[in-house]
Amino acid sequence: MEAGCDEAGRGCLAGPVFAAAVILPLDFENTLINDSKKLSEKHRNSLRQIIEKEAVCWAVAAVEPKIIDEINILNASILAMHRAIAQLLPKPELLLIDGNRFKKYSTVPHVTIVKGDGKYMSVAAASILAKTHRDAYMQQIHEQFPFYGWDHNKGYPTRQHKLAIQEHGLSIHHRKTFRTAIQTRLKF
Repeated sequence: MEAGCDEAGRGCLAGPVFAAAVILPLDFENTLINDSKKLSEKHRNSLRQIIEKEAVCWAVAAVEPKIIDEINILNASILAMHRAIAQLLPKPELLLIDGNRFKKYSTVPHVTIVKGDGKYMSVAAASILAKTHRDAYMQQIHEQFPFYGWDHNKGYPTRQHKLAIQEHGLSIHHRKTFRTAIQTRLKF
């Protein structure tokens, strides 16, 4: 029983990094499931409902900006994956991890796969869940801080986001260790 794992939000200036873990039924088929970055928001949201309904089990977890600042974004991404995996019942026998870096989780063997979200359906499903759950969260916090445009940029360093940082400074949701990157990225 394999679980696909992926994250969303590593390259953002604001918001948590989210990760998902998904175990799909052996006979599961859906030709639309793919890397979340290759799907429209509408398709991701409709596929999210299918995945959450039909998966053997699934879980989503997040790591907040304060922890990202303490342990760095790579370690925070792996921690979010570990948190998601820990919620799975039944427990997976193999982990398929999108990317090329991961730290062993318990006694469960894992394989890292570069661009795994375009190669394995369970990893693509995890990609979709991580992205849609993160996007929904960013929409919520957008209500607190509408001038950053998180309803559209989801915390990524767009021109609008950078201009808002120049005007309003950093919020409680920004990753403070990205300050140098933020300052560098503010140059247009």
